[in-house]
Amino acid sequence: MKLYFFPVAPNPTRVRLYLEEKRSAGCEIPIEEISVDLSQGEQRRPEHLARNPFGSLPVLELDDGFHIFESETILEYLEECHPDPPLFGRDARERASTRQLERVAEVRVLGPLARLIHATKSPLGLPPNEELAAAAREVLPAGLKFLDDTLSDGRAFLAGDRVSVADCTLAAALQFARFRDLEIDPGLAGIAHWDRAFRERPSAKSVLVI
Repeated sequence: MKLYFFPVAPNPTRVRLYLEEKRSAGCEIPIEEISVDLSQGEQRRPEHLARNPFGSLPVLELDDGFHIFESETILEYLEECHPDPPLFGRDARERASTRQLERVAEVRVLGPLARLIHATKSPLGLPPNEELAAAAREVLPAGLKFLDDTLSDGRAFLAGDRVSVADCTLAAALQFARFRDLEIDPGLAGIAHWDRAFRERPSAKSVLVI
């Protein structure tokens, strides 16, 4: 298999963190990583559009040539193919809780952060859009507070005592914020403590560049 990605881009980063967490736990998933340079517009080239007509990243290319180009779908596919150790939970209740946390991290944190960054100082050169930035600033605090409250009981990871896909998504979001010097509320002590600890993990050190 091949994974097409770009460093720092949050959706490829969450998939790469997931893969590294699997590997560090003894589940080696053979995937060749290939960089597509967003800063040079390589995502708009015909060869990449043939993999993903929307031009986004990441894209997972299977051995038979089939392409999966939504990060959530890539994660679910990999988990189904390589269920041990589980990063989505060990039973139905745990999977529901983990997926819920992951969706909050993606939809209510990563998504607004990305929209805010691209509406203010886009690394892709998109024009400023104060209306979009204001909307993102309005919804972002609620997602961050929910995750901070979740971590307030002193748990090591978002889902409890085991790393999960939710941690991968939050770590990817926070790296993107650092990339554009976007400060996260320092009063969110749970997230700040979790972030420092997670970035010390070997998996994080091998993927995160900021």
